[in-house]
Amino acid sequence: MMTASDEILRKLKELGIPFTLVCHPLAQTMEDLKGVEQELGALIPKNLFLTPRNRSALYLCLVRPDYPFRTADISKQIGSSRLSFGTPEQMEAALHTHPGAVSPLGLLFESAREVRLVVDRRLLSEPFLGFHPNDNNKTLSMRTEDFFHRFLPATGHPVTWVLPGEMEHA
Repeated sequence: MMTASDEILRKLKELGIPFTLVCHPLAQTMEDLKGVEQELGALIPKNLFLTPRNRSALYLCLVRPDYPFRTADISKQIGSSRLSFGTPEQMEAALHTHPGAVSPLGLLFESAREVRLVVDRRLLSEPFLGFHPNDNNKTLSMRTEDFFHRFLPATGHPVTWVLPGEMEHA
């Protein structure tokens, strides 16, 4: 049986999206990924699985790891009630992954149709981005252009752009 990670890698190959994959010890924090980030030459964003308190929607938020993240800031920018973290059960059902391995690559699954993608606009300035293929023992990098212009269109997920930290300075 194929794992979610296997399915993601197969889909990237099917789409003709070049990527570099590294296997590494289990990563639970952004700090655990510093060496991987250097090895891949890619920025690894924070990937946050969020929902409003009434659980009426699911969001996957990608933000630069070096900017402060406040749920109130993102909530205002996307017009949502206050966001909090989604449950591991919601994450598994929608993205076929678990805490510590959440990734926008999980958006390729049919079960992720209702997940709304929210992305820090600053990520566009990076030449390469890194993501777990739904397994936090592996990380892959791909060109940012391929992620936004080839992978995401294949999933059918539009992007809602945000600028974390901007609300504080307004």
